[in-house]
Amino acid sequence: MSHTITQTISPVRRTVVPRSSARRGKLLLMAATVLLFGALLAQIADAAGITTFGFVSWQPLLFAYIIWAAALCAAQVMIRGEAGQRAAFVLPAVLFTVAMVVFPTVFGLYIAFTDWNLSAVAGRRFNGLDNLRTLFADRYFWNALLNMVYYVLSVLVQYAIAFGLALLLNAEIKARKFFRVAFLLPLMLSPVAVSWMIGKSLMEYRFGPAATLARHLGWDNPAFFSTPWVARTSIMAMDAWVSIPFMMILLLAGLQALPSEIKEAAKVDGASGWQSFKEITFPLMLPVSITVIILRIIFQLKLADIVINVTAGGPGGATDTVSSFIFREYRDRSNVGYGTMLAEFYLVIIVIFVALILKGASRWMQRDNRG
Repeated sequence: MSHTITQTISPVRRTVVPRSSARRGKLLLMAATVLLFGALLAQIADAAGITTFGFVSWQPLLFAYIIWAAALCAAQVMIRGEAGQRAAFVLPAVLFTVAMVVFPTVFGLYIAFTDWNLSAVAGRRFNGLDNLRTLFADRYFWNALLNMVYYVLSVLVQYAIAFGLALLLNAEIKARKFFRVAFLLPLMLSPVAVSWMIGKSLMEYRFGPAATLARHLGWDNPAFFSTPWVARTSIMAMDAWVSIPFMMILLLAGLQALPSEIKEAAKVDGASGWQSFKEITFPLMLPVSITVIILRIIFQLKLADIVINVTAGGPGGATDTVSSFIFREYRDRSNVGYGTMLAEFYLVIIVIFVALILKGASRWMQRDNRG
């Protein structure tokens, strides 16, 4: 006796939205949009001195934006029905990103073209491309940007150390769980704490244990932050001590996810440990390795706290990063306009640099897969 099984696929049901509901949704969105643009124009007019509405801050525009965002989500449901409900789950995240990322970036771009020094009586005034011209002529900024090349290149050394530690912790060694926790301890500390514990205490040139040990080893004047290349290397070492555990734990997770059958087959074929690593482990870990390196580079481009606390960019700007230089421009000189121009310009460099890295990594992976 044969049984015939039939499978029916029901078409996607589209909810029919009443015209009255769609009309009310459009009117709600239109009213909220008018309110938002009205608040924006009033804020711009008040900031320009054309009118006086008594706007002390941007709070009226913020409230108008919140009302418009809520009206947009409600209007989507009223106009589109079930499809609008799905969109309403995504819209809050998009609107939050616009409010917290896009708007500050655009507003910062406006500030970048103004002469705004908090210590000046004149206040904020538009100065065109003067900040940009100052930036191109600022040798201290370009020196800090050159230092970032050294700091970014140090990520490769950090990756090699992290990979070695990950291989060690992935092997069958005694007290493996203890070493995993011990190697993760630096990651649990803040860079500010590390800068004081190591930079200001252990590496203090008079009484620090590291300086005392260096004297016993024959270094007459063990000043870790007085010579440019020694100071830069010391900053890199402290930054690596904090950051290597982050890379190590990601690489260790990748190693544990590798199929054990391939390694066992390599052992059966008589492959040595180095051959197994070179031909199997490292190629299979390439996607994880590239992800780890890119993430670490992104974090490295924001390096500032250790430099600010230990050397303040010295000696002579040898350890300066772009972020620490911008920080001092705000704190020491109160130059908001020029500091914002530096930040916006650096943001453009970071976006272009990371985009090129991602594109190059994608092409490399595709070529490796074809090969």
